[in-house]
Amino acid sequence: MAVVDNSEFSTPLGPPACEKDAKALRFIEETTTNTDSVQQRVLAEILTQNAHTEYVNRFRLNGATDRDTFKSKFPVVTYEDLQPDIQRIANGDRSPIFSSHPISEFLTSSGTSAGERKLMPTIKEEMERRQLLYSLLMPIMNLYVPGLDKGKGLYFLFVKAETKTPGGLVARPVLTSYYKSDIFKTRHYDPFNDYTSPNEAVLCADSFQSMYTQMLCGLLMRDQVLRVGAVFASGLLRAIRFLQLNWKQLAHDISTGTLNPKITDTCLRECITSKYLTNPKPELAEFISSECCTEEWEGIITRIWPNTKYLDVIVTGAMAQYIPTLEFYSGGLPMACTMYASSECYFGVNLNPMCKPSDVTYTIMPNMGYFEFLPHDSSSRAPALSRDSPPRLVDLADVEVGKEYELVITTYAGLVRYRVGDVLEVTGFHNAAPQFRFVRRKNVLLSIDSDKTDEAELQKAVENASSLLREFNTTVVEYTSYADTKTIPGHYVIYWELLVKDNETMNSHPTDEILNQCCLAIEESLNSVYRQGRVADNSIGPLEIRVVKNGTFEELMDYAISRGASINQYKAPRCVNFTPIVELLDSRVTSFHFSPSKPHWTPERRR
Repeated sequence: MAVVDNSEFSTPLGPPACEKDAKALRFIEETTTNTDSVQQRVLAEILTQNAHTEYVNRFRLNGATDRDTFKSKFPVVTYEDLQPDIQRIANGDRSPIFSSHPISEFLTSSGTSAGERKLMPTIKEEMERRQLLYSLLMPIMNLYVPGLDKGKGLYFLFVKAETKTPGGLVARPVLTSYYKSDIFKTRHYDPFNDYTSPNEAVLCADSFQSMYTQMLCGLLMRDQVLRVGAVFASGLLRAIRFLQLNWKQLAHDISTGTLNPKITDTCLRECITSKYLTNPKPELAEFISSECCTEEWEGIITRIWPNTKYLDVIVTGAMAQYIPTLEFYSGGLPMACTMYASSECYFGVNLNPMCKPSDVTYTIMPNMGYFEFLPHDSSSRAPALSRDSPPRLVDLADVEVGKEYELVITTYAGLVRYRVGDVLEVTGFHNAAPQFRFVRRKNVLLSIDSDKTDEAELQKAVENASSLLREFNTTVVEYTSYADTKTIPGHYVIYWELLVKDNETMNSHPTDEILNQCCLAIEESLNSVYRQGRVADNSIGPLEIRVVKNGTFEELMDYAISRGASINQYKAPRCVNFTPIVELLDSRVTSFHFSPSKPHWTPERRR
């Protein structure tokens, strides 16, 4: 690694760790300084590249590449608008429908995002664009956490067994596509991106074998681990739960130098036995057993991996509710949210990754695609879009601080003015590039009558109610919701899985009265339309909390994975209506609680 003279390579973001970092940081500075010109160039490149595609010709662009003509010709679209064309590609149509470059595969959206798996056509060139964004993450992190080249990262990364469309194209999650690419599999050694998990473990399609061997390698190299991570916070908590359930067998393998017979993948087994389990380590096994055999798991991450400097997980949006549990298991380690991306496009990076989770903002990188923003009326909780008048979208460089927008993208792979469905709030600018806080997905979660409750509102309501549990040393580990319309009137049902941190003291358990008050606290936090339905219209019944057994949401994840959800992209659904899932949850209920009174509502508070 080159020794860096900071006077020669210094950047406005800070002194880089090496010459490679200096180049990456300068790229960020140059790109964000020239945001609008970069955006105009990107749009012109996309329109030129795809000028002869069926979709572009459909709107008679006639070779124009300027912004005004583009906006006047192309409509703003949703997935449903594009689905017939996407289905043609899936069925085998190889004509240039969206992109002049051949469609290489489909990237599938999260199985629990908006209730369906969407197929996003992509091209090979996009892999390099995504890799470019990845290459910026460690140069940024090195500004805040020195010495990351002196150890390894314990990351729980997984692939999903891919499927094929009727036309023969592979369909898989974006991370599976990345992990199976040559860019990942044949990457050069980089001391700043050195993982404990071998490729064979990451690429094993069996989730148990993959998790087991990744955990085993992480334990064997416990003193070298400097950071622990997964894609989502829920994935890291799943790994901790896995350790709770399997530490005895893991310790046995380490003690004897033999590998669990359940690891049957030939390549994986050969890799682990020849490179990692080369000799017995009884002292390490004894240490792991002594740490895991007790009921006390607070700070387990730093107890097992004492040199861990931070957690690398997404804890924004719906993942925010995992923060207290991660703090419990990590002893309060910082949580770094490094990037903002989706199956449709990779968007940007967090230039201050060690900030508090509540302060996370993402700087959109103007070179990743062409970005527009649909103004969002937060008071009505709906985008300002109607059939009567075309939407006036705002360009990336022209958004205003404090306002909310829905993200609209145009990509090299052929999506044109596509509504991603994410609502973002502008918090500031880095140079000329705006920085955004992820607010929510735009889709409504719950509705009984005229009420409409979205994910962010429910999240806030659960947070407010869970504060009543603090005196009992109890937190909400996981939750989901259900609009129960079988009762008259219908009512909201919230399923809670609780973590009681002092399980041996009976007084530590929250009482029925407290849990009933939690129901009311949720209702008090919901919008006035809901409260009017409860108080004045009597169109909504008392809110109900159903407490479920510990491990229920892990079973829910296993069920989703068995039906094709990606273990990397899985997020516990914030609303359920699929009967088998509701039945699973109801079969695990240990207690029922209802709001003891009606929430406060007056016409003046209506919004």
